[in-house]
Amino acid sequence: MNKEYITESSKKFKKNFKEKSLGNIQVIIKDDLPKDFNIDIALRSVKDSVPKIFLKNIDYIFVGDFPEFKIKNVNALYMEGAIYVTNNQDDEMDMVDDIVHEVAHAVEEEHFLDIYSDGSLEREFLGKRERLFHLLDTEGYDLNYQDFKNPEYSNNFDNVLYFDIGYATLTPISMNLFYSPYAITSLREYFANGFEAFYFHGDYDKLLRISPALYTKLEKLNARSK
Repeated sequence: MNKEYITESSKKFKKNFKEKSLGNIQVIIKDDLPKDFNIDIALRSVKDSVPKIFLKNIDYIFVGDFPEFKIKNVNALYMEGAIYVTNNQDDEMDMVDDIVHEVAHAVEEEHFLDIYSDGSLEREFLGKRERLFHLLDTEGYDLNYQDFKNPEYSNNFDNVLYFDIGYATLTPISMNLFYSPYAITSLREYFANGFEAFYFHGDYDKLLRISPALYTKLEKLNARSK
């Protein structure tokens, strides 16, 4: 999906599908949500969770079933000023979690240098990855050490975490290193997962305890949002 696709799609969606709003963000509902799902509650919760300034670079939220979700094995994406989120939600808070996570990627895009330029977040992330590698090694997993030293997203490594090891196994092993197993996936997902913990879950104590560098970055961003 690119900017031209988004522009044309938004025109089509506005004509043929239900429309809501989140402040200045147009929310286009392409496909039906679950029965009794109240999207107004979900959007209001996003608004209450995230500082308004962090939403300024998002023009659209598209709700529906998009082929990219299956290709990338995700429930939501942020691209070119738009958030795409699945209509297949367990409840309103499930959608809020997805949207807040993608807002984090919009924030990351705008504040990239503030977040990453000093290298502290990458050092913390890779240090945790290395400790996790050794923990998994003692559990008998035969893994490629170099995969754990690459901070960028890798589809192969994502599959190793999700399918070969499994989040059910990773959760107890990594619980004192990462806020959730998805944070292991890449440096950028580490940040977005922490953003969720900070703004949606309000789990400040746990985040400060296990990820002090990440917590510090989020605290500084939060102070600038006032």
